Amino acid sequence: MDPIRVLVVDDHAVLREGICALLAQHVDIRVVGQASNGIQALEQVEVLQPHIVLMDITMPEMDGLEATRQIKARWPQTRVLVLTQHENKEYALPLLQAGASGYVLKKGGGGELVEAIRAVYTEGAFLHPSVAREMMDRALEQDAGAANVPRLTEREREVLRMVAEGLSSREIADQLCLSAKTVITHRANIMEKLGVHNRAELVKYAIREGLVQV
Repeated sequence: MDPIRVLVVDDHAVLREGICALLAQHVDIRVVGQASNGIQALEQVEVLQPHIVLMDITMPEMDGLEATRQIKARWPQTRVLVLTQHENKEYALPLLQAGASGYVLKKGGGGELVEAIRAVYTEGAFLHPSVAREMMDRALEQDAGAANVPRLTEREREVLRMVAEGLSSREIADQLCLSAKTVITHRANIMEKLGVHNRAELVKYAIREGLVQV
């Protein structure tokens, strides 16, 4: 099997050399080049066509986030493995959204780095456990938040839109072929679901949700 071709991108020369020395100990991995910033990384990817770009985040001229975006746009088959000291989701999430296939921490040690390179090459993904936990917590928070979002029926959204447009209950009833009493009931249900208490708050919600144009 051909070795995994790796491009090492980091603005610290000593760290790059240490990574290269570490990876040279493994016959299934071959470092094909180095770069000290995102611009150089793009140039090297075009020439060397590595399987994996080992990417730092904070670098001069072009950072790892922008370099990742451009690499994935121009060479989608090339996988980016982020190697960084930052372990919180504020760094990890944008890079994963930009197309990075993995996220490994510099403090994790050489064994974990080699494991991450192999995992990204063979399985397409790797996340450091602490980063994976943060991402899972974020997903759970979003799910919990979504569960608390009021769910309006299509009819209620229709009534809300008309209320926000200034129509009276009778006018809404005539347009929807309903009784005025039914429209009033829909309006009361909407206000209860949204936790609002007057028409002005209903209008603000409708505008925020894009139900009416301003």
